[in-house]
Amino acid sequence: MITIRQILVEDGEPLEKAIKRFKRMVEKEGIIREWKKREYFEKPSTIKNRKQKALARKLMKKTRKTHDSKGGY
Repeated sequence: MITIRQILVEDGEPLEKAIKRFKRMVEKEGIIREWKKREYFEKPSTIKNRKQKALARKLMKKTRKTHDSKGGY
């Protein structure tokens, strides 16, 4: 789904300020991140593998953090 975002430029407002406001809005809504994610086709198996690896890293980090806090110096 494509949504068009727009901003209103006030009279006397510098164009640079309006562009900065637009960039902030686009970044906040994650439009660029979503576009980069969908830029190229990714096979379902690749998506599955990427998610599994991310989960493994997250669990490893969590176990390392709990292990370090229990017996650390």
